[in-house]
Amino acid sequence: MIGVLLLLLLLPLVLYIAAPHIRKMLSSRVCTSTVQLPGKVAVVTGANTGIGKETAKELAQRGARVYIACRDVQKGELVAREIQTMTGNQQVLVRKLDLADTKSIRAFAEGFLAEEKHLHILINNAGVMMCPYSKTADGFEMHIGVNHLGHFLLTQLLLEKLKESAPSRIVNVSSFAHHLGRIHFHNLQGEKFYNAGLAYCHSKLANVLFTRELARRLKGSGISVYSVHPGTVHSELTRHSFFMRWMWRLCSLFIKTPQQGAQTSLYCALTEGLEILSGNHFSDCRMTWVSAQGRNETIARRLWDVSCDLVGIPMD
Repeated sequence: MIGVLLLLLLLPLVLYIAAPHIRKMLSSRVCTSTVQLPGKVAVVTGANTGIGKETAKELAQRGARVYIACRDVQKGELVAREIQTMTGNQQVLVRKLDLADTKSIRAFAEGFLAEEKHLHILINNAGVMMCPYSKTADGFEMHIGVNHLGHFLLTQLLLEKLKESAPSRIVNVSSFAHHLGRIHFHNLQGEKFYNAGLAYCHSKLANVLFTRELARRLKGSGISVYSVHPGTVHSELTRHSFFMRWMWRLCSLFIKTPQQGAQTSLYCALTEGLEILSGNHFSDCRMTWVSAQGRNETIARRLWDVSCDLVGIPMD
């Protein structure tokens, strides 16, 4: 009995000591590309925190001119100064982008296109997770509106600049959760039935479908497109769910850091010779499989048309 009690008392200490090694074992893959980016321009959405911040920091470290596109400009400015100090790269800029408002998205794109001659890397990183039912400024359900439609519109508005700057890359941050997603066209805005967890999964499936259809349409353009699963990461993404915050704390010793979570986005943005795998899904810096729904070309094309109609851009 004493031995059992002693074991129980020592277990937290053992887990604490072992956790970094277990976490390293579970997430050992990192972006090993040595590519440098002087003269290159990158946009990272949601780069004022978490994975986006770490992605922007690494791109700046490699010499890129990096735009932090975020809703909270004040927080973005603090992060920009931090990155500038750490990397010595003063070309880290902050511009307001609210993906829950198409007017804000169009204003960001208009300003960027007037300001920059090139765009080489677009990282569609920002997102929301498990929000209570709510709508964007344009009446879209928040998950599909921010995670999919917002980035869909932003990408379309910047597409010509990406073509002019080719070779260029687009990285869409999705999730393993896309395996639980379905695209219910009759209930895309969640008005007939709604579950916060599933709404997130549906939007992450939309990211995968958008990636595959965009890659198909851009074949031969010099633009390559990838979707990524960053892993389970310490971030602000769980702020809307008490249960998820509790689970994250419970398992915190085994969850990836934002720096680790950024590795697959960086891998897809930087690795040479990856162009032939455009349209595919990546996790832990290697290509991985997607659900049957995520490979459905009919759904992907219909989602493209519906998305164009919702955000008010031509279908072709």
